Amino acid sequence: MSGNAEYRLKNTSILSVCAVEAPVVVTSTAIDDRLAETYQRTGMQRGMLEELAGVRERRWWPEDVSFADAAATAGAKALAEAGVDPAQVGVLISTAVSRPHLEPSSAVAVHHQLGLQSSCLSFDIANACLGFLNGIQVAGLMIDAGQIDYALVVDAESVRTLHEATLRRLESPDATAQEVKDQFATLTIGSGAAAMVLGRTDRHSEGHRVLGGVSRSGSDHHELCVGDMNLMRTDSRALFKAGIALAIETWQDAAGSFDWSGIDYFFCHQTSTKHIAAMAAAMGVGTDRCPTTVETSGNLAAAAVPFTLARHVDRLQPGMRVMLMGIGSGLNTSFAEIAW
Repeated sequence: MSGNAEYRLKNTSILSVCAVEAPVVVTSTAIDDRLAETYQRTGMQRGMLEELAGVRERRWWPEDVSFADAAATAGAKALAEAGVDPAQVGVLISTAVSRPHLEPSSAVAVHHQLGLQSSCLSFDIANACLGFLNGIQVAGLMIDAGQIDYALVVDAESVRTLHEATLRRLESPDATAQEVKDQFATLTIGSGAAAMVLGRTDRHSEGHRVLGGVSRSGSDHHELCVGDMNLMRTDSRALFKAGIALAIETWQDAAGSFDWSGIDYFFCHQTSTKHIAAMAAAMGVGTDRCPTTVETSGNLAAAAVPFTLARHVDRLQPGMRVMLMGIGSGLNTSFAEIAW
């Protein structure tokens, strides 16, 4: 059956959402300096990262900070802000694109660092940049079903290794203009961490209700962005067009089931400032209602939506309606409505 997949939640609320910024700043100017000879030889120009993507800088973790360290830091912060004892957490979900190995799951190391109970489930949800929104949905369904009282969703992205490998390739005297274009999107991504605690609405009137949302697949575009921790190739132009088209289809189709005409703020996936502007235009809203972090944090992959929400949470007042909007390579998209 074509169209959107829908879900609705009755008893799930966000109790806290937090962001942890990686401390090592890598400017687009510094990247341009490293690639100056390649640009000159291939006839390409400096400044494309900022001009085309709006990314002035992105960040790295120090070399001695692991994926689990960053995720656990965010998770501990979110639990403290929610006032939830780690012993109460029923499920830990790690949603990061970045991962140091294929097995075990990234979640188990975070579970260990946080000292969670043996009865607390832990697993990864990997779905490119959409993982965190999928994690909210899965956690909410478990809470609504009465299986657990609290869920912790974490995401830590680390791109230092990928950036260093990419820059070494593109600094090579054999690097071509096409290779720079194919790996351009790689240099717009950044490192950072985010976490969210969800709990039962009937026990937490102070929480922010997750009402439900929609998802849609555009898997005919699954080859537009393919990567690992060494090399990522992206058809940036085609991915931009296909992603916007899929999001618009999802938004329009959702109108038959949800009234989203009164949304106050949209927290969109942060690939570029032009992408945010195109999304705002498609929904008929001003960009002032679509807060951003991409300019100074880069594209934070699956952490982008919760990270941006946490960074701008002071804008939100009780009674506001908030939309979380994710798009992930593949392509997949998912929206979630929050009653703040």
